[in-house]
Parts: sequence; structure tokens; C-alpha cells
Amino acid sequence: MSSADPRTHGADAPFDPSAEAARATAAILHDTLHGEARGVVVDSPPGAGKSTLVVNAARELAAAGRPLMVVAQTNAQVDDLVLRLAEKEPDLPVGRLHSSDADPYDKALDDLEHVRKSTKASDLAGLDVVISTAAKWAHVSGVEPWRHAIVDEAYQMRSDALLAVAGLFERALFVGDPGQLDPFAIVGSEQWAGLSYDPSASAVSTLLAHNPSLPQHRLPVSWRLPASAAPLVSDAFYPYTRFRSGTGHGDRSLSFGVPSDGGGPDRVLDEAAASGWGLLELPARHTPRTDPEAVRAVAAVVRRLLDRGGATVSERSPDPVPLTADRIAVGTAHRDQAAAVRAALAELAVSGVTVDTANRLQGREYDVTVVLHPLSGRPDATAFHLETGRLCVLASRHRHACIVVARAGIADLLDDHPSTEPVQLGVTVKFPDGWEANHAVLSHLSEHRVPWQP
Repeated sequence: MSSADPRTHGADAPFDPSAEAARATAAILHDTLHGEARGVVVDSPPGAGKSTLVVNAARELAAAGRPLMVVAQTNAQVDDLVLRLAEKEPDLPVGRLHSSDADPYDKALDDLEHVRKSTKASDLAGLDVVISTAAKWAHVSGVEPWRHAIVDEAYQMRSDALLAVAGLFERALFVGDPGQLDPFAIVGSEQWAGLSYDPSASAVSTLLAHNPSLPQHRLPVSWRLPASAAPLVSDAFYPYTRFRSGTGHGDRSLSFGVPSDGGGPDRVLDEAAASGWGLLELPARHTPRTDPEAVRAVAAVVRRLLDRGGATVSERSPDPVPLTADRIAVGTAHRDQAAAVRAALAELAVSGVTVDTANRLQGREYDVTVVLHPLSGRPDATAFHLETGRLCVLASRHRHACIVVARAGIADLLDDHPSTEPVQLGVTVKFPDGWEANHAVLSHLSEHRVPWQP
């Protein structure tokens, strides 16, 4: 087995993904339970078991008699963590702190005997674990601080949100994916650029700027990305914290029961089934953002995925599993593009497929993804469309294959539009930048290109 194989470690020693992940997790839990630092930071690549780590850390802390609070960024993330904890530890007393909205939490929580729900933190005092969103925790006051906290999706959390809850705990475990999209802010943040207390910066970057000696760990294995995808995603988006796939070449496969009809969508599906990647390239042209031809091409690829009776084989199931609509996702850069794709799929009588923007696809996993490239058909390369995290999310949601639909000419567009963003002193340079990451991904996709004139 060559050293380039994702299952090798070093030149000769075999890489055991389970053992490597277990070693990393043990070190993280040791620093969390027994270390003296006030914070522990964990970087997690896509599909590395971040939620599993959060659940295991919560269970370990609770078992050690250390009640804790858990901070997540969305209600969906909070409910998912509550359900995961209840599945792993059914008798563990868990509090779900929620808002006063009409539908504040997943109703599946009502069936869990040991989960108590309330709008007031005081009602949940004394429980082993209390979980809520950062926004809800920010309104909590007058309670005894928790000894421990876990901050999930810490790179999606703005530093001002961390400041709002920092008084509620003494020590914290921060877990997140540094390659995902930066925290969202609705106001300009230029006036804080370069300052160590920039409120729009991520919680982790600000935390480390003020506490550079905090223990930092990383999860070394992606259990989501196949062996065909992990090297590209690692090299393009995580050059300093490389990771490997938990599976090897041949451990997963995608096949079709219906032969190809010879058209562009079918040819790119066959390429993606064989290699894990496919680029359906339309003729170069400047188009509106909701490029009708590209949108129809995306919908046609999805329709053929379903019509051809796709089936997957993986470490989860040695027997072929039908590729159903709920295991397919379409990713776009803009909401109006997603709406156009949904309309095009409806015209083709396709339902049940997830269609959303990169922001809303973060943290989610599918067997096959179809991506409308953010720079397809554009006359310029703006900072929004070049954002590294956006492309990273779109290229890292799949377990088997990713098909990209784009117009030709993106590489030339990148070369014609070097970065013109103003240089700001004191701002940490993000590496790799979007220009470099886009070129790396395009270079790889060019090896799996299927030109098509609809």
C-alpha cells in the first residue's frame, strides 16, 4: 500500500483511522477533565465526529460529577445534541433551555423521560447537563456559574456572543470546524478589523488571540468524506491541519441499475460513480445569477440520479442500499438560486431532495450532492463568491460523490480578478484564501470534466 493511500500513516506503518481518532479523543477528554487551562480548543474537519465528541465529553463530565452547560448555535443543533445524549445515556438528566416561541423545540423531546424543558435556567438547576443556544444563554442571569461548558460549532459563534455568555462558566471545551463559513454579521465590521476584540470575529480566533497558550487539538479522521474526497478537501481547505478518510478506496461504491442514455447528465453521473467527482461543464457565458440553463442542468442531474436506480455500498451496509431522494442534496451560493432549482425539480416531478444554500447545509451529510458552482456564469469574482468556507461546505457534504455544475471559464475569471480587498493591518490572513482554494478544486475537477451543450 503506497504512502499516498489514506489508510497509510507515514511511509510504512498502516494508518488505523479508529485508533488515531481514539487517541485524539482520549487526549481531548484528558485535557478537558484533568487539565488546568480554562479552555480547550478542538478543530474538527468535515464529518470527523464533532457531535459524537461533544456528546462523549458531556457524558464524561456528568459521570465525573461535574454539571455542565452546552452552548450550540441553532435550535436544530441543540435538539440534535439532546436526542444524541438521550440515545447514548437514556437515564442522564438533561435540561433543554428554550425560548418562549410558539414552536421552540423538536417535539420528539417530549417523549424523553429524563429531559426537562423550560424557558427559565433556574427551573433546570441541578441537572447534569443543560443545553441551549448562545442567543438564549445570553439572557440568563442570576444563576450559579457552571464549572464546565461545551461550546459546539465554536467557529460559527461570533466573539461578542461568547462574551455575552462567558460569565456563566469557569472552564470550557470549544469544538468546531475552522474550514466552514465565518460567523454571520448583518452590520459592517470594518471599524474593528485588526483589533483583538473584533466582535464579528469567530469566538475561537478571539479566544486564541487573548489566550495563545490554550491546549489545541484536532480530530484526524473524516468518517463522512470518502477516500476520493478527503485528500482534495484536506489539501485545499485544511493545509495545516490535514486529515484522512476513515475509509479506503473500494470501501464504498455508487452504482446504477439503468444504463446511461449517453447524455451529459448521465455521463457525469457515471464519472462521479467511478471517481467520486464529476464536473458537468456548460459553455462559457455571462449569465444572470439564476442562470436558467445551469439550473435546468442541476435538476436534470438529480432527475437522472433517481431514474437510474442508484444504489450505494459502504461500511455501514455491505448490501446495496437504494439512493433515495432524502439522501441527495443540491447546494447553491444564493437563496434565489436554491428557489430556482426547487422550481425546476418540481417541474420534473422530483420531491424530497434537500435544496439549500451553503450556510444552511453546514453540518449536514448526504450520499450524493449536486453543486451549482458559486462562480458559474459570473462576470466578476467577488469576496462573497470567493469565500473559502462557502466552497468548503459545498464540496464536503457527501459520502459517495459530488457533482459540480458550472459554466466554462471559471479559471480564467479567477486569473482576471485577483483580490482587490484592502489590506488591513493586524488582521490574521486566512489561508488558504478563496482564490487559491478555488483553483485547487477546479484543477481536480478538470480531471473529471464532462462538457455538455444542453
